[in-house]
Parts: sequence; C-alpha cells; structure tokens
Amino acid sequence: MAFEKILILDDELIIRESLEAQLSHRGYSVSLAKTIAQAERLMARDQFDLMFIDMRLPDGHGTDLLERIVDLPNSPMSVIITGHGSIESAVKCIQLGAFDYVVKPCSMDQINVILKKAEAYSQLVKVNQYFSNQIQKNSEILGGSLGIGHLRRLIKKVAATEATVLVTGENGTGKELVARELFRLSPRAKQPYIRVNCAAISENLIESEFFGHEKGAFTGASQRREGRFELANNGTILLDEIGEIHPSLQVKLLRVLQEQEFERVGGNKSIRVNVRVIATTNRDLQKAVEKGDFREDLYYRLNVFPISVPPLRQRKEDIDLLAKTFLHSFSRKHGVKIPGFSASAMERLLDHNWPGNVRELENTVERSVILTENGDFVKEEALGLLPQKNFIDSPKPKMTPIIISGGSSLEKPPAHIEESLLNPIDHGPSFLSLEELEKEHIFRALDKTKGKKTQAAAILHISTRTLRNKLKLYRMEGATSV
Repeated sequence: MAFEKILILDDELIIRESLEAQLSHRGYSVSLAKTIAQAERLMARDQFDLMFIDMRLPDGHGTDLLERIVDLPNSPMSVIITGHGSIESAVKCIQLGAFDYVVKPCSMDQINVILKKAEAYSQLVKVNQYFSNQIQKNSEILGGSLGIGHLRRLIKKVAATEATVLVTGENGTGKELVARELFRLSPRAKQPYIRVNCAAISENLIESEFFGHEKGAFTGASQRREGRFELANNGTILLDEIGEIHPSLQVKLLRVLQEQEFERVGGNKSIRVNVRVIATTNRDLQKAVEKGDFREDLYYRLNVFPISVPPLRQRKEDIDLLAKTFLHSFSRKHGVKIPGFSASAMERLLDHNWPGNVRELENTVERSVILTENGDFVKEEALGLLPQKNFIDSPKPKMTPIIISGGSSLEKPPAHIEESLLNPIDHGPSFLSLEELEKEHIFRALDKTKGKKTQAAAILHISTRTLRNKLKLYRMEGATSV
C-alpha cells in the first residue's frame, strides 16, 4: 500500500529541499522540519506514513524523538539519515524501532529502494493485523461426485486468469471455499487475500470498510484508516454476499471494478489499486436487477465468469465422505474417539435432504459427537434430524408420565404413537395440530435423553431456556407433576 505523507526532519536546508523535490515529484505529500519541536508540532496536527530523521539536530538527538514515537498508535515508520554513521549507531537505531539507516550523502536510488521496502512492509503488517482476528479453515473441497468434479475443473480453468468471478449457490454450499481455492491456485497466491462480509457490516460503515476513511471524516474517526481494497492491493478481495450491499454503494463499487481507483471517506485524493475481485451470493442477482434492487451494469461487471456450487441434495454420493471427515475432525476437537456411524445413522444422513447443505451436515456431525459416548458409534438419535414426512393423526390414547431432570414428570405418547412419528402411516383423514406435534416430539426427545433437558434441547435444535418454557407451558395446560 503506497505511502502518502512523509515528514523530513533535518537541520540542513539543502537536504530538506532536495528530498522534498524528489519525493514531491513522485506524488508524495511532504512536510519539512528542522528541529524536534517543530516535527512534534506537525505530528500532532497530521498523520504521517514515513519520517526521515537526522541524527544531530539543534534541540537534541534524532534517537530521542525515535524513542518517544515508536510506541505511539499509528506512529510513522522511521528512517535515520545521518552524516556521522557507525555500526554501533545503526544497531542502536534499529533496536529503538527504526526501519532503516542511511549514511549521507545518499542517492535517490537508495531512497527509492527504502521507500519500496517500507511500503511493502507496511502493507504486510496491516494485512497481518487484519488476519489476526480471522479464523482460517481448511480450504479443501471434498467430494467425488460429478458436480464436484465439474466444479474443480471450472476453478482450475479460471484461477489462472485475472477474470472477476461470481460464485453463486445456496447458503451452506461452500461458496467461500470455492473463493479461497480460486485464490490459492491463482498467480496472486502469495499476495493478500481479504474477505468482506457485505451482509455483516452495517449500511453506515460499509463504505469505510471498503475504501477506508480520513481522520475526522465522521464521529469516531480519530485516525486515518485503510479500507479492505487497500489491504488487498496486488492481491485478491472476496466480496461475500455481494447481493446485500446498498444501492448507494453499488455505484462506487462499479467505479473500482472499472477504473481500479477510489477515494477514502472524507478524502479527495484518488487511490489506485490492483485487485482481483471474487464475489459470492445466495441471491438470484438477475431477478434483483429486474426488481431494481441491483444495478445491471454492476451485475455484468461481476458476472464475467459465473460458477454455481451445487446443493448437497444434488450430490448425495459425497455425504459419506463429508460426514466421516467431519467426524474425525470433531472427535479430535472434543477429545473423544468416535469410530464411526452406525448403519442406521448413516442411512439417516443419506436420506436427509439437507436444506442447510454442507454447513448443516457439519453442525449435525459436531452435535452428534458431543452426544455420543467416548468409544461408541454415532447412533441415529444422536443426529437429531427430524423426519421429513407428514405426520398423520390417530385417536389420542392415554398418555404415560416421563420423569425429567428437576423432579417433575410430564406425559409422553405411548410406543405406537412414537413409532408413528418415525414411520407415519395412514390413521385417518386428519393431521396432528402443530402444537400437538411439537409437544409429542419434545416428550420423545426427553425420553431418549432420560429426562436430560440440555441434551434434549441440543437434539431439538432449540435452547435449554426455550425447552424449559415449553415444559412450563405444558404443565399449565394440565400435565401431571410429582
């Protein structure tokens, strides 16, 4: 990321003016100081990217200033420039935090090398700061189905190009994995990879997240901040869930895609970047264009090379491999040894339609690992998957009590009703009401967990608090208690 503002601190007029002329000619904004006090006043008013500091100054030593600024937030990178160089002096300056050390007289070629190294280092530091809070998962795309084979071929074909890619698919299909694989196989694989979740950033902040902001641009902008496009310079940016961005930002995003330049919020200087764009969405952007929710010109800029990720229900032959891979991973994570799935559990996994796709499968396997005893196979009931068929009502029989943790009892349906929940058959023309269906399913889960509410809530995909509230309601409706 290119530097913008440079401060030169030197008491020799010819040095100050020579450096200023050379740096200004290269597009930098340059400020000059001949004393430490003057430099500190400039730094209090403005934010600099880089400082050239002379060692011997009228009001002190350059290392005095270096010691004071090195630990300040957003302090500029410092280069010592002196006519009285020595190895001991150079070592001390580097230990105090200086980026480099130059002995006068120095050529502009030397300065250019320092600038190039400093800019590259600055970007590396800021990208690492960004990634420090990011969790990087395994980017391997698993599966041997025809759909996954076709997907891999498309990724390999387009990854080597500079084309913008639009990855589409339902939630949980692995669109972000596809984006990371595109980056990993690209010529930019050793450059930054920056992700922006467009759906997770508020409308008021997303422009600043994309393009950065200047100091004082809005309330709370106490320092200049680089945006994600600057962090991604020479690399790749992932615009995750691009269909969620506000129409007012779509115009500015279109300009970046067309011209590779933008201004920070509150700024007026155009910043040029070289960024490859990958976008993902679970929305039908063509329909969004027809409704006026998404700009047509932006859609065509993004849709240079479309890739569609198939849902899990269309590649069920991959479920076995995915489930076993997740089982191994979560067994290690939770410190247990689960050898595999029972035959009925695997049959249930293969039979499920997976509306939440691979993410739902991953969550289901992790939950089943937690509920399975160490050393046991995962059983069907540990999966907690609801039957995907209609439930038919039958004459309501006498209910029997079930003991739950906490010392109370609730009535549960008898065995033939429980069986009908798993294998529904025609008992007549009417269906169970939703309330009765929910109640009977909760009782069945409690029975399976021997009254343990926490485990029952996990199986039912609800919180323990929600389960307690429902049990309290059932007691108020007349269930027995002890």
